[in-house]
Amino acid sequence: MEARIKETVRLAIEALEEKKAEDLKIIDISEVSVVADVFLIAGGSNRNQIQALCDNVEEKLGRAGFPVRQVEGYETANWVLMDFGDIIVHIFDKENRLLYDLERLWRDGKQIDRESL
Repeated sequence: MEARIKETVRLAIEALEEKKAEDLKIIDISEVSVVADVFLIAGGSNRNQIQALCDNVEEKLGRAGFPVRQVEGYETANWVLMDFGDIIVHIFDKENRLLYDLERLWRDGKQIDRESL
């Protein structure tokens, strides 16, 4: 994984952790998809927290020169997708995370631990 992508992922993780994201997962999908290189999946406990997580990620990455290209699902905040090009941040409520189970759908990707970044 190239340094720019690692830096983007590190900043996104920092932003998510600052707002107490739950069950953070990093999946390298670069070898199985052309959509992006990394999926970052996190959970929030309610609408307000999920929106705060999104706001913090967008602000932190934007300040670092990584503007968000598109955000989907912010208003309902049960599954928010934030497209930063090389990385896509998914923030779920508990029910929708279980329902869509992206970790299972993208199991051909490589799970990455934070220490390797």
